Amino acid sequence: MKWLDHLEEVLISVLLAAATIVIFVAVVHRYASGLPLGAFQDFLLSIHLSWAQELCIILFVWMAKFGAAYGVRQGIHVGVDVVVNSLSPDNRRITTIIALCAGAFFTALVAVLGSNLVWHNGMAYAVLSTLGMETAPYYEGPTTPDLEWRTWVVYLAVPLGSALMCFRFLQVLVKYWQTGELPHHDHGHVEGLHDAEPFPVVEQKP
Repeated sequence: MKWLDHLEEVLISVLLAAATIVIFVAVVHRYASGLPLGAFQDFLLSIHLSWAQELCIILFVWMAKFGAAYGVRQGIHVGVDVVVNSLSPDNRRITTIIALCAGAFFTALVAVLGSNLVWHNGMAYAVLSTLGMETAPYYEGPTTPDLEWRTWVVYLAVPLGSALMCFRFLQVLVKYWQTGELPHHDHGHVEGLHDAEPFPVVEQKP
């Protein structure tokens, strides 16, 4: 599923870039507003960026949830495998399968509970009211303090990210069942650095 892999990577990159830009603008605005810049300082003080911190927190939460799923696919998550590696090949295989199943079960459980939370936190009201259906006993749900976004929209990161993480666990499980291989990430590898061709060495004549 190359399209899902690409979408996952693009989403994480966009969230990280957006959070970085918001933080940079907020910091520059904060320090520039304290400089004696005359009319320009008054203009800066008229710009309110109190919502920047809240937005960054939301962006990082979404990035963390989808980044966790990416970590499962790439084998980036830290694991203590001293005991597992000391087992016989058959027992090691059984233990690994059990661990992957446990990861899939846990993330599926979080996805279900998260979906229930989001649904009763305002999503049900939004969906039913949009369809022109009876909204009782559901309610609109709270909003965030600064941005005044519906919290159920923010909380969608939990069921969506957990569901994707569960899918990644199952994907790794199927591949391990078929090939006996787990995804492994080389932390010393820099993308584009080791794959590049070395510069040609020009011999200098004396």
